[in-house]
Amino acid sequence: MNAAFFLALLLYAAAGSALALFSRRYFRRDIRDYYVTSGRLGGVVSALTYAATTYSAFMMLGLVGLAYATGAGALGFELAYLASTVLLLSTAGYRIHRLSRERGWISPNQMLADMYGSRALGLAASLVYLYAMLPYLAAQVLGLRIVFGYGGLGEAESLAASALLVYAWIAVAGMWSVALTNLLQGSLMLFGGLAYLGWLLLFFTPSRGLTPGRLLDDLGSAGYLGLTGFWTPSVFLAYTIPWVFFAVSNPQVVAKLYLPRSGKAYRETVAYFFAYGLLYTLVVVVAGLAARGLAIEGVLPEDIPRDNVTPTLLGYMDPALGSVIAVSIIAATVDTANSIVLAVSSSVATTLGARSVNAARALDAALVAAATAIAALKPGFIVDLSVLTSVILLPVGLVTLVGAYTAGERSAALRYGSLASLLAGAGLATYYAVALGPRRAFTYTVAGLPVSGLVAAVSGAALLASYAAHRLSRGSPRGS
Repeated sequence: MNAAFFLALLLYAAAGSALALFSRRYFRRDIRDYYVTSGRLGGVVSALTYAATTYSAFMMLGLVGLAYATGAGALGFELAYLASTVLLLSTAGYRIHRLSRERGWISPNQMLADMYGSRALGLAASLVYLYAMLPYLAAQVLGLRIVFGYGGLGEAESLAASALLVYAWIAVAGMWSVALTNLLQGSLMLFGGLAYLGWLLLFFTPSRGLTPGRLLDDLGSAGYLGLTGFWTPSVFLAYTIPWVFFAVSNPQVVAKLYLPRSGKAYRETVAYFFAYGLLYTLVVVVAGLAARGLAIEGVLPEDIPRDNVTPTLLGYMDPALGSVIAVSIIAATVDTANSIVLAVSSSVATTLGARSVNAARALDAALVAAATAIAALKPGFIVDLSVLTSVILLPVGLVTLVGAYTAGERSAALRYGSLASLLAGAGLATYYAVALGPRRAFTYTVAGLPVSGLVAAVSGAALLASYAAHRLSRGSPRGS
């Protein structure tokens, strides 16, 4: 057992629990407050909870490993996500925020049902969220299991500890406890990433008789600073397309658009998130590239499994520093998992008409248990699971974008077209995911298009056709 790790974990759990308990003074104990704080958060807290929800085990475990294995193309992949997210948050996201305050939405599927006047669409979205988000939630639990393994826990104990940590703070005050604990977790994530990169470049590399400049030369000579053979145009598109729409497709981040208390707080959220996301992305990708440079020099193995790059490097650190960084990864994972649970639970609750906070807590517990069972099967790589979820949810993003600009323009064409778009796109993505498996589904092409591109084309065509029919039925082009 790693005593330093468990001390750091205990301090983290104690601080987070104190914040969760403190949050109860703001909690009104009704279901809207439980799920979305009734839209009462300030800009700083809202930005940190958005960033903490977005950046998870995917970053310090998945993206470090992806950069190590595939080179600088991983940076382009992640920056495409950040740029598209900021663009969407600044346009459609602002409209969604404003509408949420007017209409009192609790969940993203409720939002879609209201936008289009279609209960069937809301039900379909709820079902898609339920089966698409469980693998993503399982990816967070899987990431926690890996980090707990660093501390010396066995597999069964790691899974049990992961499930308890994910559920405990949610149960206290729902989104209020998640938002306030995100102040701790978001800060710890960034500190852990900076400490990780600083140790790697300023201590570990010199201790092996090398310099960062030497690693940079090695990476350039080996082709890792450009697009490696992995990043073919179709693969880059396959990974990038779903993430371009992440801000309007994944329920755990869409629900965060309901949290800021005003337009000013919302704009602050977007600005702070951009600054945080850019810095964190650069830190994580540079760490992965530095690890590859060390592998080229023979300091690290050339064939470390992607998700094991960070755990391998933790083994070289002083236990105290390694433990702090390991706990920062736990923080990044827990807050994402918390938000996924609340988003999916809220969708189920609004579909079933649940009004009790206790019923919401029971739904949360069931989701955590199901995700833990999936994680025990060790399915796929963390990056693959995360992006696969976004492929399945991509049609939801397209439907949400159109709905944000047509909310209130009710018509049969829009109702049936949005439902057809969602079912066709999600069904197609699910078929290829099941038929090909999580990893192969990314690289497989149909008529030259990656699966994610095909899903976007099919879903988008259905939406465009329905919108054209809607405009024709109204007899005039839409005004500005």
